Amino acid sequence: MLVRTWNLFHGNASPPERRAFLHRMVELVTEDRPDVVCLQELPVWSLPHLERWSGMHAASAVARRPVLPLGAQVVGRLHPTLRRHRLTGEADAILTALPARPLGAHVVSDGGLRRIAHCVDLHGVTVVNFHIDGDRRQFDRVLALAAERSIVAGDCNLRAPRADAFSPPLADSADQILVRGLELEQGPAAWPPERRTIERRLLSDHAPIEARLAFPV
Repeated sequence: MLVRTWNLFHGNASPPERRAFLHRMVELVTEDRPDVVCLQELPVWSLPHLERWSGMHAASAVARRPVLPLGAQVVGRLHPTLRRHRLTGEADAILTALPARPLGAHVVSDGGLRRIAHCVDLHGVTVVNFHIDGDRRQFDRVLALAAERSIVAGDCNLRAPRADAFSPPLADSADQILVRGLELEQGPAAWPPERRTIERRLLSDHAPIEARLAFPV
């Protein structure tokens, strides 16, 4: 079972440009048919397009609504660096190769930027996708959503946070895939820069993280 997580930086490159590459990024991270992909920092306008772009089932949750609901798509595509002004909103999504049952979204912080975690049940495995501020209390709230067999993936803004009863974190990384009750066969590991470089552009300011698991029968 191949699992990935990627903070998409609202579709921007690194360093930022005045155009977005979100469609290409979703295609890139799903083109070899992974089983689970957790995505963070999506503009809200992109959510209806994810299944078509990826060829996977999508479950999404909105952390912040756009200030400009009618013009957000145009603004986000032409000038994604404006994302910090919240013009396009912010959402997260879980993509799965097999149909998954949504388990809802949970607010883990209302102070400053609203932060959420959201979950799906994938044939007896709980997948938790999250994006938090680097606060250990927020991280503990995310972990509390995990079941006996779980994949917890996302952007911690914490470097290699450890969690009791979970697999070890990826060293020196703010993006993590942690598992409980499942066999970790390979990884987690970050993509090398060249794997996310398209036409000499480094996509996102985060690297995708991936791991291979033994999926329970």
